Amino acid sequence: MALDGKSVLVLTTNYGTEQDELTKPVAALRDAGARVVVAAQKPEVIATLVSDKDPGDKVEPDTTLAEATSDGYDAVVVPGGTLNADQLRIDEDAQRLVTAFAREGKPVAAICHGPWLLVNSELTDGRDMTSYPSLLDDLVNAGANWTDQEVVVDTEGSHTLITSRNPGDLDAFSSAIIRSLGGDKN
Repeated sequence: MALDGKSVLVLTTNYGTEQDELTKPVAALRDAGARVVVAAQKPEVIATLVSDKDPGDKVEPDTTLAEATSDGYDAVVVPGGTLNADQLRIDEDAQRLVTAFAREGKPVAAICHGPWLLVNSELTDGRDMTSYPSLLDDLVNAGANWTDQEVVVDTEGSHTLITSRNPGDLDAFSSAIIRSLGGDKN
């Protein structure tokens, strides 16, 4: 498989993560051969939502944000969901993790409202990005170059930054992560 030997850490809260933005990238990465570990705030079930309001699937986390480190992982993924992202952006462990991945030159990927965590972690200045449209001002005010595209892959900084807008972009988002982990910078 293309990603045999690669490991990816996914960061989430225990409530409010957009179901497909968590489950679809995890499935795509695993199908490509990667080991995927889901880290949540607590060692309790993750209650996802569909469209920020309807109950979604329950997902068991593999570890907690506090226990997780960047060691042994090749990339980090931040799913959206308004409630999830709003809580995750102020979580010190989540900030510690994305900052460590960026500092180590490892890919950082975020979709929908997930880039809020990157704003609070000061990882957006000068970077080409996209997001859910309501984050446009937040990202621009934090120094990002925002564009309305299904996926934006910025390889110009110290680490590859992959962002997407919404669940409709999940195929492009997941493919960009897989390509990045497979050594393709585009």
